[in-house]
Amino acid sequence: VQLQASGGGSVKTGDSLRLSCAASGFTLRDYAIGWFRQTPGKEREGVSCISSSSSDGNTYYADSVKGRFIISRDNAKNTVYLQMNSLKPEDTAVYYCATGPFCKTWMLHTTERDYWGQGTLVTVSS
Repeated sequence: VQLQASGGGSVKTGDSLRLSCAASGFTLRDYAIGWFRQTPGKEREGVSCISSSSSDGNTYYADSVKGRFIISRDNAKNTVYLQMNSLKPEDTAVYYCATGPFCKTWMLHTTERDYWGQGTLVTVSS
């Protein structure tokens, strides 16, 4: 059972990246999925959340990324994506994905039984 985040890289202001959160050993569609990010010395912050396919499948975004980021899921590929457009230096962080039972708006609610990806680094330079 594994959740793997990938797709990070080094880009310039205004560029785009697409992060992937792929699951193996279990089915992502049954979970709400959230993306978080963290920079050194700061608390982890929620970025976006998508409800499970068995609920309403709604998407939510933090104000800091609203209008620039898009979260989506491809159930056939057992993967959730975070399309990040118009990237800014302040988006630089390690991005993590996680499973949870539901979204509390853009914050995923997680429990000790949920899964976390290992993180993927996004660096945006001016």
